[in-house]
Order: sequence, then C-alpha cells, then structure tokens
Amino acid sequence: MKWHTRTNRPSGTRWRPVPLSVALLAVALTACGGPSSSAVPPGPAGPSGPPGARALAPSPQASATAFAGATSVGVLVDEDGGHFCTAGVVASPRGNVVATAAHCLQEAGGDPGSRPDGLEFAPGFTGEGEGTYPYGRWKVRAVHLDDRWTDDAEDADAADYAFLTLEPDAKGRQVQQVVGGAAPDWSSPPDRLVTVVGYPNPEHNPGNRPVACTTETRRDPDLPETLRMECAGFWDGTSGSPWLADYRDADHQGRLIGVLSGGDTDSESTAVLFDDRARALYERAGE
Repeated sequence: MKWHTRTNRPSGTRWRPVPLSVALLAVALTACGGPSSSAVPPGPAGPSGPPGARALAPSPQASATAFAGATSVGVLVDEDGGHFCTAGVVASPRGNVVATAAHCLQEAGGDPGSRPDGLEFAPGFTGEGEGTYPYGRWKVRAVHLDDRWTDDAEDADAADYAFLTLEPDAKGRQVQQVVGGAAPDWSSPPDRLVTVVGYPNPEHNPGNRPVACTTETRRDPDLPETLRMECAGFWDGTSGSPWLADYRDADHQGRLIGVLSGGDTDSESTAVLFDDRARALYERAGE
C-alpha cells in the first residue's frame, strides 16, 4: 500500500510510501505527452509544421528532459507565493477545471482546514527564484476530492486525484481559453504510451522549468487501479503531473488518463487510472 501525506508545501512535494515523510534526494536532476465532454482548444504555442502535416508521436525515453510543449501544465501556488506540486488543465464545458493529486491538498482523512490558503494555479510557470507567470495566476474557487480520500477509506489510495474549479481572470476569460487543455479519458486501458509533464522542486530544478518523459505504462501489480511507469527525473514536486496518452505537441495534447500520485524512487512513478468515479468528480468540478 502506498499512503501519502502532504508536507513541505512551499518547495513542492512528490509523495512516497510509508513512512509518511518526504525525503529530498541529494542528487542532481537527470539531463535532460476515452471520450471527452468538450473539444480541446489548441494551445497558444507549439510547433504546427507545414499545412496538413500530422505531428509525430514522441519516442519512448528512459529519463525526463526539459520541456516546453504544454502551456496548460503548471504549478500550485499558496498565498505566500510558494509553489508546490504540478497540475494541468483538463478540457471541460466551462473551461475552468484543473487536475492534480489529492495528497497535494490534504492528507487522506485529514482536516480540510489543513488545505493551503489562497490557492492558485500558475500555468507555464518558469524561471529561477520566484519565477515568472506568463499566463497569470488563477484563483481556485473550489477543491473536489473523492469521498474515499476524505474519509481515509480502505481503498483511499485508489482516489489520489483531485479536480479544482478556477475563477475567471480579470478579463472574464477561463483558463482553458488562454492555455488550452487535455481531453479527459475515463476508460483508458492500462497499457499506453504516455507523456508525463511535471515540475521537480528547485533543489533538482533551480530554473523551475517543466520536464517531461514519454514512456510505456503498465498496471501496478500491487495496486490494480494504478498505473506504473519507469522514467528517471520525477523528483519531489511532480505529484499531480498529468499523464497524457497520444500526446503529440502543444496543439495535440492527447487525453488525460491520470495524474502522478506516488512512486518508490525518482525513476518509478504511479498514477490512479481515471474511471467513472473520477469522471463524476470532474463533472462536479465543472458545474
């Protein structure tokens, strides 16, 4: 069983099995994507190629590399400006929904009052130190967690995902209008080629730049509802990273089948495979 708890909010966290603490690994970052309820708008940037050209799927990798192909992926930010965890826009009818990991927001069965104050989402975040926000910071209006997670049920580890409802910006735009988003897939098979995009914490990523890895997934033998991938470079801070099947480029972001929820090492990561229960939570977030 992999149980997760949330600590060290300002610098970001990636979650490990018990014991319930985060250990930052003192190694340099390795050198260095089902049906949808709405159409996915194209991202504002990314290679398009000649007219009529079909973008090629990325080749499988053994380690994460620097990435600039999904403006809809970013970090969560607290009221003090500290960033933690990764999140990504998921296409929705209103265009205001973001997906991340449940443990980024509160411990399983924990007090909802422990959630970070002034929570915001910053897509495309980058840069040393405090970094820059090229697409702004979007206020989180509501947090939606599965009852199995909030109740710390026996199968809570199968519900380590969350959907956030965002407020529009000062111009009245929804986040999806500005940065695009990936279509959700609620019935994906476990064996897929995915591109996983995340933000390692500054200790391993001083430039605060996203990294990505394209690799094969398989069902986790220990947790039937969970996928596993093997790719180095997903340090603390990458919790909540979107797992995108059929990703090609910023204009073809593919389908979101889950978010990074844990892993035993920086090179082995897991994600709960989205299903009908995840869909119900997503639909509540988009109301």
